[in-house]
Amino acid sequence: MKKEQRHSRPLRHIHGRQGFTLIEIMVVMVILGILAGLIVPRIMDRPEEARRTKAAIQIQAIEQALKLYKLDNGEYPSTEQGLQALIEAPSVGRLAKKWRKEGYLEKGRVPKDPWGNDFVYISPGLHGDFDLMSYGPDGEPGGEDADADVNNWEIE
Repeated sequence: MKKEQRHSRPLRHIHGRQGFTLIEIMVVMVILGILAGLIVPRIMDRPEEARRTKAAIQIQAIEQALKLYKLDNGEYPSTEQGLQALIEAPSVGRLAKKWRKEGYLEKGRVPKDPWGNDFVYISPGLHGDFDLMSYGPDGEPGGEDADADVNNWEIE
């Protein structure tokens, strides 16, 4: 029996496929440069707006965790229990009936707001079942413009 012979061909040019030319690559690089030049300054000029957006996103994530907590336990954590009830079973007030072993927040911790402060949680709230807010960069309730609070009842 003859062994099957394998022919080795040098890799030359694969028909029907061509790479990008230097000019095409340069055009793409110029387009990316123009886009970066337009977008980056807009983002860099608005760090405070980015922080406010991040706070709103964090508030929405905490709201979802609070809703899951209520589904399992029939009510939201009290103000006294606070957001800590989302990462460890409450030991004060009305105890959780079916608290999840893994908790309700990813990473097993309550996040700080983008300015490094704790979120404020009040239940029952003045604007709904609960109020959840960040006091913004000044860390004080109220404020206007850059120091304005980020509140869950104002987030769409």
